[in-house]
Amino acid sequence: MTDHWFEPIADHLGSAYLRYSFTKGTRQEVDFIVSELHLAPGMRVLDVGCGPGRHALELARRGVEVVGIDISQTFIDLASQAAESEGLAALASFHRHDARQIQELSGLVGAFDAVICLCQGAFGLMRQNSEDELVLAGMAQALKNDGTLVLSAFNAYFAVKYHSAAEFDADHGVSSEMTEIRNPQGEICEVALHTGCYTPRELRLLCRGVGLNNMRVFSAEPGAYGSDPPNTETAEFLVFASR
Repeated sequence: MTDHWFEPIADHLGSAYLRYSFTKGTRQEVDFIVSELHLAPGMRVLDVGCGPGRHALELARRGVEVVGIDISQTFIDLASQAAESEGLAALASFHRHDARQIQELSGLVGAFDAVICLCQGAFGLMRQNSEDELVLAGMAQALKNDGTLVLSAFNAYFAVKYHSAAEFDADHGVSSEMTEIRNPQGEICEVALHTGCYTPRELRLLCRGVGLNNMRVFSAEPGAYGSDPPNTETAEFLVFASR
């Protein structure tokens, strides 16, 4: 498995990741996705870049079977412990795996009613556009023929317009910044964050390139998913695309 720059960040954050405000809207985000996709108990979802499992666990609470993968063993351990403590281990399983190599994980290809990749869980955390394309291709391959991908991506327009604390690489569409993060004990570490940013047109082209169709792109904020059309004023876009 290839090393990734996010792994030491996740190791430092641990459970403190769930203290950040952007993690507090999980229920609303899942409400919207369940409503849009008509997810029901017994259906299967792959959560790519699942982190500590907040979306996967919320889906499992509703009877949906979820497989979560993440590059961080620290996050996988936290998600697995939470599933055990809530009695959800039969519905939610978690595995350390590189999202760039989804097709190599046994039993994932063509197995899921939906694939989700939210809050820059994997797509958007790659330093090269070609790696984001690998992640997207793997997610598309994991879908059943009538399955749907739900993907969030950082809004390039928003990054250029408002993110003055970061450097924006216009050639590669990557926003980079230095920031401080705290572990569960409150110890501070300064880290570099790199986020791939996209326009709706780019997202549609990428989806089409991996065989996905019926693309819908909405503006989104953490905890405020909805059907608003794309604009320059929200931090993220939310993409729905079907196989």
